[in-house]
Amino acid sequence: MNLHASFSYRKFVDRGMAVVCAVCFAVAFIPLVSVLWLVVSKGAAGLSWSFFTELPKPVGESGGGVGNALLGTLAMVGTACLMGLPLGVGAGVYLAEKGDGTVGSTVRFMAEVLSGVPSIVVGIVAYAMVVVPMGHFSGLAGAVALAIIMIPTLARATEELVRLVPGSLREASLALGVPNWKTSVRVILRTALGGIVTACLLGVARAAGETAPLLFTALNNQYWNFNPSAPTASLTVQIYNYAVSPYDDWHAKAWTASLVLLLVVMLLNVVSRLLTRSHLKGAR
Repeated sequence: MNLHASFSYRKFVDRGMAVVCAVCFAVAFIPLVSVLWLVVSKGAAGLSWSFFTELPKPVGESGGGVGNALLGTLAMVGTACLMGLPLGVGAGVYLAEKGDGTVGSTVRFMAEVLSGVPSIVVGIVAYAMVVVPMGHFSGLAGAVALAIIMIPTLARATEELVRLVPGSLREASLALGVPNWKTSVRVILRTALGGIVTACLLGVARAAGETAPLLFTALNNQYWNFNPSAPTASLTVQIYNYAVSPYDDWHAKAWTASLVLLLVVMLLNVVSRLLTRSHLKGAR
């Protein structure tokens, strides 16, 4: 009788927790779906080839697009990747390989602190470091701000991924006479490469969605710009400018640009998921 009562109680608790998990999932899923539906329903009508290739039109003129903002976003995020990815991944590898001392603890602490710093603070720092000495806003300053945002996240993610590599692989490589640095590069990093690429793509997705740092660094530009030392348009700042305007046509363009940004971020996340899955299958 006691065993039967105990089994009934465990079954009741199991079903109760399943209901609680389902409710929590619904609470998180319904707002997400509503946001996605709102963006898609309001922004899909404005999608066209000209929206991706033309410059913004003045107030009162129909048409126009965000081609310069897309180009500026790609340029700044690409430059940020050139600066941030090597530093972030390199710092993560150092923390995993040689980070048990005082220097490693200091770097790890700084990375954790920087990971929680609001992006607008990063924008102010980049403004003081780059914009003030240069004397003007620029796409380069925006790229520096985005790189600062990417580095700490990449460092901590890379460290955890490298630490997940079995120690037996390192021992086997060293036992065969392979130098320590070659073991780190050709064995450890190669094994953790899929996860590191995923972390990089997630860092890029976060940088592509930032607005506040670019307001302090890149500002904006209504024309095509191929000069990294000049003010540069970005998709997020363009969305902000359209959203705060009093014009209905610009509001519609803000919804369409938001949909484009959402699709870009979702694409990066899907690619990272696929890379992670293929990496795990390969490891098996």
